[in-house]
Amino acid sequence: MQFIKMQGVGNDYVYLDLLAHDYQLDFEDLARKISSRHFGVGGDGLVLIMESDKADYRMKMFNADGSEAEMCGNAIRCVGKHLYDSGYIKKDDLSIETLCGIKYLWITGKDKDGTAESLRVDMGEPILRGRDIPVAVDDEPVMGVEVLGYTGTAVSMGNPHFVIFVNEITDHHVLGVGPKLEVDPLFPKKANIEFVQVTGKRSMVMRVWERGSGETLACGTGACATAVAGALNGLTDREVDVKLLGGT
Repeated sequence: MQFIKMQGVGNDYVYLDLLAHDYQLDFEDLARKISSRHFGVGGDGLVLIMESDKADYRMKMFNADGSEAEMCGNAIRCVGKHLYDSGYIKKDDLSIETLCGIKYLWITGKDKDGTAESLRVDMGEPILRGRDIPVAVDDEPVMGVEVLGYTGTAVSMGNPHFVIFVNEITDHHVLGVGPKLEVDPLFPKKANIEFVQVTGKRSMVMRVWERGSGETLACGTGACATAVAGALNGLTDREVDVKLLGGT
């Protein structure tokens, strides 16, 4: 089986090009096995690159535990790079179908050999209504919600996030509390949990416990959700840098 390993800001996935190979596999089981960092290739999950009748191409992704995910900002940029570098796409803009709709990407930089070096993706509008995130609180926006002693803001960027602002992020927050919050009954489809330290009106530090994958070095949808939550709570400007373990 041929695969590609790519990362965006340290958010690493294993990719299968189903345009070139017709693999008939149990992809949920494969995601669990191939994502193992000790017994597999290692990664935050598995991403399939496929044909689409709604967009240029389609991305289907699975978390490290085998559960299907709606969207990943870093993964979709890597998909765009592969499509361009492999010659599937000849233009500098493209559309990719995801489980949460069609996303649009632009190639913003190229290497000397003509391959894509940097890409930008339109993540779309944040979803703030409780039932649509979803959370078991039908407010809009969902702010000031207390769970397990932590108060946070719920935002969806196509997948559910719960953003908690703290004075200082600790391993206990991410590795101890994160897994418990992920599966709390407040979140019918579980949730990605972000712990965030505000360092200025235009800067934040974030660590994330990702639903189905655990702590990762970066989360594109999480960074967007964090920026939205910061603005909603009056803690940051609408334009803000989010520093992650894998980069900014």
